[in-house]
Amino acid sequence: MKTDKNGAPLFTRKIEDFECSHCGARVAGNGYTDHCPVCLWSKHVDINPGDRANECCGMMKPVSAIMDRKGTYTITYKCAKCGKFKKVKASANDKIEALEVLQASK
Repeated sequence: MKTDKNGAPLFTRKIEDFECSHCGARVAGNGYTDHCPVCLWSKHVDINPGDRANECCGMMKPVSAIMDRKGTYTITYKCAKCGKFKKVKASANDKIEALEVLQASK
C-alpha cells in the first residue's frame, strides 16, 4: 500500500451513497465516486482520496474538462471555499452533456 510522507494511505476505498449538495441528485457510490455524475460538482472532503480528512468541506466547482487522445475526460475543480484546484478523471456514468458543456466553456 502506498502512503504519504506521514504514513497515511494515499487511497482509501469508501463505498458511500450521497445526495449532491449542488443539484440534489441521489448518487450511488462505488468506492471510487468523488463527484456527482449529473452536475459534476464535488466536495472538498479528502486530503488523500477516500480519507475524509479535509476540514475545508467546501464545494468543488468544475471549471474545465479536457479530453485526451483516448477519449478520456479529466475534470479540473476549484474549491469555492479555499481556492484549491484538483484534477480527477471523469467516471463512465458522468453525463456526457455536462462534460461537453464544461469542455466548450474553456
